[in-house]
Amino acid sequence: MAFTKEEKKALVGQYERLLKDSHAIFVMSYSKMSMANVNAVRSAAREFGGEIHVVKNTLMKIALKNAGYVDSDLFNESSVVGFALGDVPGLAKVLNKTIKEESFFALKGGYLEKELMEPKQIVMLAELPSREQVRAQLLALINTPATKLVRTIKEPARGLAAVLKAYSEKQAAPAA
Repeated sequence: MAFTKEEKKALVGQYERLLKDSHAIFVMSYSKMSMANVNAVRSAAREFGGEIHVVKNTLMKIALKNAGYVDSDLFNESSVVGFALGDVPGLAKVLNKTIKEESFFALKGGYLEKELMEPKQIVMLAELPSREQVRAQLLALINTPATKLVRTIKEPARGLAAVLKAYSEKQAAPAA
């Protein structure tokens, strides 16, 4: 399908806006995929504030150059780009899961805050714990010393109460 000059300018502008709003972009190659496959990945990406676009390589290269990204050879074959507008590790998890389950996508690389990333770095990012898991771990880490402090402070009083109880039971036994 041929695009007019105006349509190409509009696409480059759209790509530039997405690049400006994204914290990270993930580039994948694709082959033999259906629209159902793409739509499934797109809906999963939306849950984490991401967008998935099948891009025109030449126009994407122009947008990358205009946005100040480092030049790379990521856009040399058919490309699908995941734009992380929200949760970066969340989108990386979605794409990594899709790549493991389906054979029509393959990671080529990406950018994190305009820094070039290798596919293995994206996989490492995808394997990080979720934000909720990190919050729970942090809360447990903060809560543990406080719990131990309360137990330590409470222990002498509990020990004294046990001694008093044992003494009172000892005094009550001969009187009976």
